Amino acid sequence: MIAVREAWRAGLLGREHWLRNLVSGVIVGVVALPLAMAFAIASGVKPEQGIYTAIIGGLLVSLFGGSRLQIAGPTGAFIVILAGVTATHGVDGLQIATMMAGGILLLLGITRLGAIIKFIPDPVIVGFTAGIGVIIWVGQWKDFFGLPQLSGEYFHEKLWHLLQALPSLHVATTLLAALSLFLVVTASRVPGLKRVPGPLIAMAIVTGIQSFFHFDGVATIGSAFGGIPQGLPELGLPEITLSRVIDLIGPAFAIAMLGAIESLLSAVVADGMAGTRHDSNQELIGQGIANLATPLFGGFAATGAIARTATNIRNGGTSPLAGITHAVTLVLIILFLAPLASNIPLCALAAILFVVAYNMSELKHFKRMVQRAPRADVVILLITFSLTVFTDLVVAVNIGVILALLHFMRRMASSVEVQQVVEHELEAELRIHGDFHLPPGVLIYTIEGPLFFGAAETFERVLAQTHSDPSLLIIRLKRVPFMDITGLQTLEEVIQQLHKRNIVVKLCEANTTVFNKLGKAGILQEIGPENYYANLNTALGVYE
Repeated sequence: MIAVREAWRAGLLGREHWLRNLVSGVIVGVVALPLAMAFAIASGVKPEQGIYTAIIGGLLVSLFGGSRLQIAGPTGAFIVILAGVTATHGVDGLQIATMMAGGILLLLGITRLGAIIKFIPDPVIVGFTAGIGVIIWVGQWKDFFGLPQLSGEYFHEKLWHLLQALPSLHVATTLLAALSLFLVVTASRVPGLKRVPGPLIAMAIVTGIQSFFHFDGVATIGSAFGGIPQGLPELGLPEITLSRVIDLIGPAFAIAMLGAIESLLSAVVADGMAGTRHDSNQELIGQGIANLATPLFGGFAATGAIARTATNIRNGGTSPLAGITHAVTLVLIILFLAPLASNIPLCALAAILFVVAYNMSELKHFKRMVQRAPRADVVILLITFSLTVFTDLVVAVNIGVILALLHFMRRMASSVEVQQVVEHELEAELRIHGDFHLPPGVLIYTIEGPLFFGAAETFERVLAQTHSDPSLLIIRLKRVPFMDITGLQTLEEVIQQLHKRNIVVKLCEANTTVFNKLGKAGILQEIGPENYYANLNTALGVYE
């Protein structure tokens, strides 16, 4: 409960801060209501399960997370993965995968690996979030236009069937959806309504219209799901078997990684807006606890929600009290207002998801990156985006990260230089010895950069192919920050080859870490302890 403790130490739990956090929590709870239902339906589960997720996930993340401003719940980023899991493994499978993801997140936080998530490159993140936005947008056409249920396993098949079905759209449904979209986008610009969430205004007005006119053929929560139960869910555990756990390992890791990325990004955004500082490891622990618990109450995967967290900050939230109030607000809504949800048109929720998909796609950022980023980063961005849309999010992220790592290693390897040092370049250092000159038969090479597996070939090629056989070859390691096992093995092989040519090899100027690795790898024994020196002058002193 780091966030709660820090808020207490900062005096933010005092009575003078209660009102602003309570007001912010109520506002965020109202904002979360339509989003929670929309995300649940898009994920293949019942709308009330989205509310349960927002209640339990939001409460536990506020209590146990690493950011005192974080608001958690179901998010749009999860839709693609969760819908696939639900379609393949059912709701029970989704809940088991969520619990497994919670365990993974908890383990990441306990082992203090929260910072590692930050190393996922921006082109990969932008690529898959934009791809998710496209999938969500196209996936809502059915409810937005009132189209019949369509088949198609892959994105291009679904898109083609949707385009073919568009001429048979349901007019009333489409008009209500268009009105909803208009209200979501423009309601906040109307004087007096700036503080009222656009999705809530749209949902309320369109629901009122449908309740009054009862248009035939307009799908509602009541007609599709039988309404929302008025009450809290009972505690229950999905049926867990070893075979189901094995089948769900891949989706669980995908949920965990995406949840970690989004929650930490949300925490970073909150820090930037409010000047706070989150604990990434504790945040993952809080997310892990939340995802372990939400399935027990009928929920599914939850994570930090950037838009709701920003809303919390803009409305005066300063402590976890706002997040707790957000959860309590949803509890009160489901206890007292659940019957009113039956007439909510699904097309209104689809319109809300249209806006969510657009915001997720970050179209301006995507376009700017394509125009300004280096060519390799643009390629990684487009590949990740294309794989997300046309294949699978897990495949897209894995391949995107692998391509980014390979590109990084190629750049690192190309930055490593192995060069022969000529006498005039050593003038300042040799001046210490007076008139000392580099003796005949002595070659000095310097390595600049990390000697790792990607640079091993360059090092071996340069050192093993000296133009003439000197009597002594000195290798300066002053500018080598680290070596991996491949670099150490390559260095040892090169030394052995030089020894076979009767060339004495000396090493000098390694930092403490590299020196210890040289000793542990047996390289100091290979050259002889007397042939390692702390500096170049000492190594050259023998020939003075």
